[in-house]
Amino acid sequence: MSKAKEIQNFFYSQYFADGLRITFGALTPALIFSWFGNLQVGITISLGAMVVGLSDTPGPLNHRRNGMLLCTAAVLISALITNLVNDIPVLLTVVIVGMSFLFSMFAVYGARASSVGTLGILVMILNIDGADNTFWDVTAHIAYILLGCVWYMLLSLSLHQVRPYRQAQQELAESIQNVADYIRIKANFYDGKSDIERNYRELIEQQIVVSEHQNNVRDQLFRSKKTIRDTTKIGRLLILIFTDIIDLFEQSMATHYDYEAMHEQFGKTGILQHFNLTIRRIGNELEHLSYQINANRRPKSLYNFKNDLDRIRGAIEKVDKEYEINTLPLKKVLINIRNLIQRINSIYGYFDRETKNSFRKEETDLSQFIEHKDIDFKQFRENLTLKSTLFRHAARMAIVMGIGYLLSLMINVGNHSYWILLTIMVILKPGFSLTKQRNFQRLIGTVIGGIGGALILMLVTDQTSLFVLLLLFMVATYSLIRINYIVSVMFMTPYILIMFSFLDMNTLTILRERIIDTLIGSGLAFLSSYIILPNWESTQVQTTMRKLLIANYRYIAQALKIIAGRPLSITDYKLARKEVYITTANMASAFQRMITEPKSKQKDAKEINKFVVFNHILSSYSVTLLNNVSDADNASLTGEHIRVVRKTLYLLAQTIKLFPPDEDDDDFVEIEVDTPPDFDHNNIDSEESRLITEQLNFLNRIVIDLNKTCAQLMKHPIAA
Repeated sequence: MSKAKEIQNFFYSQYFADGLRITFGALTPALIFSWFGNLQVGITISLGAMVVGLSDTPGPLNHRRNGMLLCTAAVLISALITNLVNDIPVLLTVVIVGMSFLFSMFAVYGARASSVGTLGILVMILNIDGADNTFWDVTAHIAYILLGCVWYMLLSLSLHQVRPYRQAQQELAESIQNVADYIRIKANFYDGKSDIERNYRELIEQQIVVSEHQNNVRDQLFRSKKTIRDTTKIGRLLILIFTDIIDLFEQSMATHYDYEAMHEQFGKTGILQHFNLTIRRIGNELEHLSYQINANRRPKSLYNFKNDLDRIRGAIEKVDKEYEINTLPLKKVLINIRNLIQRINSIYGYFDRETKNSFRKEETDLSQFIEHKDIDFKQFRENLTLKSTLFRHAARMAIVMGIGYLLSLMINVGNHSYWILLTIMVILKPGFSLTKQRNFQRLIGTVIGGIGGALILMLVTDQTSLFVLLLLFMVATYSLIRINYIVSVMFMTPYILIMFSFLDMNTLTILRERIIDTLIGSGLAFLSSYIILPNWESTQVQTTMRKLLIANYRYIAQALKIIAGRPLSITDYKLARKEVYITTANMASAFQRMITEPKSKQKDAKEINKFVVFNHILSSYSVTLLNNVSDADNASLTGEHIRVVRKTLYLLAQTIKLFPPDEDDDDFVEIEVDTPPDFDHNNIDSEESRLITEQLNFLNRIVIDLNKTCAQLMKHPIAA
């Protein structure tokens, strides 16, 4: 995608839409009340609008509404309690510690609740040392915050009524873009000059991104009764496109083969470059489709793939004639590529016909594809233990916030010492690696943004120009806060400095305070993640490994059902596939975090890296296998195939049993599939049957390698 198109795509995205909405919601009250000569009241109302706006992350309408209502309750309670004890430092310290712990524990109920908890802490911080002392002052202050919260909720819910499907459409477009990037990485495996090991790492990293956005789309589409029951074209269209993109992503994984062997066999023929070019063009086509959906345009195809398919067929025929090589693997890759192209053509076809009656009957119970998280106190209570990552984080947050507040009383660096607490709140994360990353981003963003803001204030004196810059920086801050935090902070700092300049404050003094407070807060946050109830990935990675092995076991078991001729439930199959995607992404993400931790805490990193790569190959090859056994005729599926699959599943089950389950883990139960009595007599030798045998044997070798790696890990316990 060209740079110009990338910029256009960003302006069509949900991130920019969110930035505009939050900026408009937060700025409007301040402007209106400033016009009437009461800017301070306007700023308080804007604070309420801003915090509720930040909690308004994409998702189903009822989740967004409930999240905003919960956020309103949290910030009102936070502001009220903080204002009531502001004059009593001892009580205020207790409140800071207590509310920091309580609001951090909101993470037990998921990302949206965690965001609400963070904003509760934010409002507490911004109300420390407030000037409102009398009961009526505090009451008025709380009322103004409530007014801002209500104003933003009405704005957001009204916009949703105008364009109810826009957020889901934007998230779907981004999900398609992620799959396009994944497929282009796959294309590199057919380039003789590429580094296969590095390609695997990039592929695994990209799968994390794909999984995250696919979950977001599932949440927005499958949790919405309106979308599922909608009889208009748009609701059905979004679900149809998404289910096809999921299938297309699976099909892209089915282009997985032993690439080193393929280069050894076919590298000299030059045919692999044809595959590389066509797969890359498929990625480009998906990127083009993503852009058009994001721009809310009627999609039109970019390429005509008929010539690509004809060129590859011709190249395979040439290899057949000139080389004595079995070209069946090439033909299988060609079939997968053709299936990818057919999926894309089907998606384009949806825009040319009514989709009302084309919904897949077997997937009507879409609620099975989303995670259901009920809010109950039992879940909160069960996490009140040092074994819980979230409890350790909440306790750490409470302790460090208390220390930060006491330090701000002892060190006089200005009137905005709450920035120390603000920095701690933003930087401190449950894991060391995330805290380290956010620490770096915050420091660099603050310093660069501070220098830029100071230069702007020195060079630009016109108030109108400064206000325009303020608007631009606000939109950029709120647009980028979820996708590029460091750049978001670079825009946030000058926006804060310009805002203070309108309040006739010495902005250079404020800049100095902000940088000093940021350094103090970041130092406290970073040190605390190392010494106060530290949470190392290596101590909990075994649970993630076990879940991934179980997901792969259940997925491969689907192949056993197909080979044995047993009826396969489409829903069960897709649920097993979804679990593989999610657990693979979780494992890769955990490993990425682990290798950014101190070397002394990285227990058995090399072996865990092998585990991640072997599992990625296993899951990708499993998809390839399932595609081949699904397409094969019954005569090509033999008793030998059954024996190899059972042997593979047995060894995988033994590997799973190496890992002791946690208390809240589901029990692992081995799957048994009956074989028809006459199945062992079905031993027809064909090219297709031999290819399936080769794939099953390769799968078995990967599981053997996995078993050895896991056995070695468990001899040397990972826990620190």
